Amino acid sequence: MARKEIQIVQSGERRNIAGQSVRNTILLLTSDSDYSLLRPHLEYVNLQNHLILHEAGKLKFVYFPNRGLISLVVIMKSGKTVEAGIVGNEGFTGIPAAVGLSRTTLQAVVQITGDGFRVKVGALQKTLESAPHLRLMLNRFAVVQGMQVAQTAACNRLHHVKQRLARWLLMTQDRTESGSLPITHDFLATMLGTDRPTVSLAAGVLQRKEIIEYTRGAVTIVNRRKLEDSACECYGVIRRYDDELGLKQVRE
Repeated sequence: MARKEIQIVQSGERRNIAGQSVRNTILLLTSDSDYSLLRPHLEYVNLQNHLILHEAGKLKFVYFPNRGLISLVVIMKSGKTVEAGIVGNEGFTGIPAAVGLSRTTLQAVVQITGDGFRVKVGALQKTLESAPHLRLMLNRFAVVQGMQVAQTAACNRLHHVKQRLARWLLMTQDRTESGSLPITHDFLATMLGTDRPTVSLAAGVLQRKEIIEYTRGAVTIVNRRKLEDSACECYGVIRRYDDELGLKQVRE
């Protein structure tokens, strides 16, 4: 679909039937007719830090965040974990449900507190039968999310942890629209698939260059341009994926 055909509704102009404002990009970009079909099924939820939205296995709900950050995590038999992707207000969790499936291999866990809406899988799948534009939006996000996951896998294998950390911080800021991120080195180590000392060393380099400031439980981005220079090429690639979703247009 040509970019000029996408209808853009500003944040706050759409609400669910209980009156809560919509700030999720997909819900803002979908057509009025398709949104009206989904609107009765949008249940407002607070997304508290560390809340597990779903484990690997059967899906009951899909989630459309307004604010905050959700990590998509792979958990191995050994208990080790690594982040495969992240979702903010540009997307939704539970991608398999959008293509008629009901199971996932990923755990979805809230890493930065926010809020949003959830929809029962059955209600979403029924709605999509009569909502072609919404179905298109969900499918587009599914493809872009797959590209993000693939790029992240390559990044984790091929690039230095300092570059990966810079890439992750930039992606997170894009989705939370905040320069102060309430995260710990232990959390970053888990998400980047490494150990805490390695992350601490990488963060220390960025802090000494006055790119970030780290206090107990929070990282503040001080100089975004320098942080972009510190990241690998993967951030630029993933950012272009975000722009394909219309994320930049909605924020402007």
